[in-house]
Amino acid sequence: MLRVGNLQRSIDFYTQVLGMQLLRTSENPEYKYSLAFVGYEGNPAQAEIELTYNWGTERYELGTAYGHIALGVPDAYAACDKIKAAGGNVTREAGPVKGGSTVIAFVTDPDGYKIELIQRAEGAEGGGLR
Repeated sequence: MLRVGNLQRSIDFYTQVLGMQLLRTSENPEYKYSLAFVGYEGNPAQAEIELTYNWGTERYELGTAYGHIALGVPDAYAACDKIKAAGGNVTREAGPVKGGSTVIAFVTDPDGYKIELIQRAEGAEGGGLR
């Protein structure tokens, strides 16, 4: 679950920039929060990210415990091109990880959360951002 400062802005990023689907939303007026669940290829075939908007809270301190979300992609170079073309923020271009051969990249969502793109081995199934 990620706490976000603007639910629609975050839905737009995860669906339009990262190519996820909006799976479902819910509102809880009594406790003043809204939820949106996004993911790839429908539910429950893949993992989901829960976006939580606490009404009236526009910004959060991300803290030092959070690292990043990792997403498997078939081609990290193409994914970066697609993300940039959609207005996303690529903070580390695709290339081999230090000390290894796995190709990775990093992007940042509108709330500052880091997302690592890991190029999956050829023939691996799943992942997103096709």
